[in-house]
Amino acid sequence: MDEERALYIVRAGEAGAIERVLRDYSDKHRATFKFESTDEDKRKKLCEGIFKVLVKDVPTTCQVSCLEVLRILSRDKKVLVPVTTKENMQILLRLAKLTESDDSLEKVSEFPVIVESLKCLCNIVFNSQMAQQLSLELNLAAKLCNLLRKCKDRKFINDIKCFDLRLLFVLSLLHTDIRSQLRYELQGLPLLTQVLESAFSIKWTDEYESAIDHNGPPLSPQETDCAIEALKALFNVTVDSWKVHKESDSHQFRVMAAVLRHCLLIVGPTEDKTEELHSNAVNLLSNVPVSCLDVLICPLTHEETAQEATTLDELPSDKTAEKETVLKNNTMVYNGMNMEAIHVLLNFMEKRIDKGSSYREGLTPVLSLLTECSRAHRNIRKFLKDQVLPPLRDVTNRPEVGSTVRNKLVRLMTHVDLGVKQIAAEFLFVLCKERVDSLLKYTGYGNAAGLLAARGLLAGGRGDNWYSEDEDTDTEEYKNAKPNINLITGHLEEPMPNPIDEMTEEQKEYEAMKLVNMLDKLSREELLKPMGLKPDGTITPLEEALNQYSVIEETSSDTD
Repeated sequence: MDEERALYIVRAGEAGAIERVLRDYSDKHRATFKFESTDEDKRKKLCEGIFKVLVKDVPTTCQVSCLEVLRILSRDKKVLVPVTTKENMQILLRLAKLTESDDSLEKVSEFPVIVESLKCLCNIVFNSQMAQQLSLELNLAAKLCNLLRKCKDRKFINDIKCFDLRLLFVLSLLHTDIRSQLRYELQGLPLLTQVLESAFSIKWTDEYESAIDHNGPPLSPQETDCAIEALKALFNVTVDSWKVHKESDSHQFRVMAAVLRHCLLIVGPTEDKTEELHSNAVNLLSNVPVSCLDVLICPLTHEETAQEATTLDELPSDKTAEKETVLKNNTMVYNGMNMEAIHVLLNFMEKRIDKGSSYREGLTPVLSLLTECSRAHRNIRKFLKDQVLPPLRDVTNRPEVGSTVRNKLVRLMTHVDLGVKQIAAEFLFVLCKERVDSLLKYTGYGNAAGLLAARGLLAGGRGDNWYSEDEDTDTEEYKNAKPNINLITGHLEEPMPNPIDEMTEEQKEYEAMKLVNMLDKLSREELLKPMGLKPDGTITPLEEALNQYSVIEETSSDTD
């Protein structure tokens, strides 16, 4: 009935009546996302009628009412089939100021029409394959970039920028060809980076370093939404850019990484918005070539260096481990470097672990990022090692028991999700410089067995990557407890009485044969398969492993 009345007025009424009836329809169906199939034809005709009104010279308020209803109706994919034409798309592009002209955005009265047109385009492009094809034909991506340039440094039109960026994200999500066009032809990387700079009001103090006001106000909701949409669009533009081939690319990525560092050090209007902002920043940092992530840390200024020296002198002499990491004036400092951004990433990771759900989507990106940063940048690895795996003192509890970051990560090493446990184990392994003995000290053999088996390191050794040769220093408490630490569980255990000490030789032989027979039965029934280590450290059926060792011995004998 609502569609029938609205359709009648749209076809025969004047602008004022059309505006009133469509405003009533919009207010009633603002939260409607599922529509009755019985009124489908009426909704299609209403859409067609609205487009006919939009080409007429009607007041701005009437245009806004028409676009609001069109946005609601465009949630229904079936309605869009007959109305998604090139002519109708061009009507929306004209209203959204997505044209080739250089007209500036001066008429404030037009802004609501531009915003509502962009909202309609977002729905239509997302829900209609025909609209997606027409977007390519009409070169919509270039028009969106042109509109963004018109919005540059204009804070009072954040809504226009926000939905422009959202439509750019939708386009680059649905069409991989547009990603390449945005990256190279339209210079999307510097353009979108500038949008972020504008949203954050960044003031540069050095080539890749911005001024951070820890006591400044949080971002406004509009600035936060605009930044989030820009981060999502940038993610699509850079999704295949993990390798840098040109010096200009390296500079652009470093500037973007510096902007993302600034993003990590500021907050949004609410805690949830801050987490969403930082989550998108983490996702985008994962696309940055690892060689460009060095800008996440920066040397201290002369004043900060003097303050750090004072703080170090104030620490007791027995706190040698803590002397390298200090907190001065809200700045996390390690080895003369500002580690604030890395510390934020570490806290973000711990919060995601504490959530206890959606680990693959929420946790693996930040874990992967920290792993790659640690592998490529020595100062970052040493700082994270100091925070996550400090020198062991109390080894009475198992490594997975407790509330420290180390305990939480060790628990993830046996998670049911293969991807989650692999990246958690890899992160700890890299912090240990890919040395098996160091990893086992912090995790125990049982927790690390999966990683070691996959890497062919069950027999010990170290990984393929090179790290500095600085040695770990064990505490006196650990050295004293080490002889009694169970290597499998990784914690201190009191010596247990040996159950066979009081057996006679005949009883020992009987129990041994009993065990052999049980294992033989399990093996023949294929309930258990004896495994052995190949010379390269990987697991294989025991017979195959023995055969390989026999071949090696024969070859060695022939050589002798």
